[in-house]
Amino acid sequence: MGMVMGVLNVTPDSFSDGGLFVDRAAAVGHGRRMLSEGAAIIDVGGESTRPGAVPTEEEEEVARVVSVIEELAAEPAVASGQARISIDTRRSTVARAAVAAGATIINDVGAGLAGVAAELGVGWVAMHMRGIPQTMQDQPAYDDVVAEVHHFLVERAKQATTAGVPEVWIDPGIGFGKTTTHNLLLMRNLDRLVCTGFSVLVGVSRKRFLGEITGRSDSSATHRAIDEEPAKVDDRREASVALATWSYQQGVAVVRAHDVRATVRAARLAVGR
Repeated sequence: MGMVMGVLNVTPDSFSDGGLFVDRAAAVGHGRRMLSEGAAIIDVGGESTRPGAVPTEEEEEVARVVSVIEELAAEPAVASGQARISIDTRRSTVARAAVAAGATIINDVGAGLAGVAAELGVGWVAMHMRGIPQTMQDQPAYDDVVAEVHHFLVERAKQATTAGVPEVWIDPGIGFGKTTTHNLLLMRNLDRLVCTGFSVLVGVSRKRFLGEITGRSDSSATHRAIDEEPAKVDDRREASVALATWSYQQGVAVVRAHDVRATVRAARLAVGR
């Protein structure tokens, strides 16, 4: 399939683009730009789930996303069904408001909203996250991260299918309660998730573990110590696209990305669409 889900964070504190699209007009403009660049899905989020993020009040999260979704839902690409809108949330109230505004996918970072998706007749993404954003990176540990994430996602996906959810995707939750080693093991074994028969979605775009890897690689050329801070967010784009290409080659259906144009081109290169 090789689809790209464009990231649209209507938040002041997301790790990569926090504060850039809090203004409604700016958010809608960015959504339109990603549609023009080939995004098949625009993923609208009103609460940051970066490590250590402070929870957003439910009413504020709804207020941030609804008007943006309403405007984007009227865009020709979305209105005609060529593209779709997803809501990135952990809350049923937010999911319901977003679907009423025009979203047709619930990107569920808590993997607990399958019943809502079934009731509303919309698509659902089950993502694996160990713990909650405030504490998920406090020494995450697994006996076998690949097996544990696989088991969790297949169980949730089967439950969702039985409940009547019309479309189900599974997402290993790269960076959500995982170390760099955990993330790399999951990326190396994406084919195991693809083989489940459920469509797989992956989000690696600009994440910290890519900064750590890139920073260490850069250190050999710049003589920096490898224990310095990870490469900055804007220096993680090449690594993001590289892993997007790898993901498509493993059979992943959707890659969630900030850099839509480059990721669309990676998809075309990897799967020939």
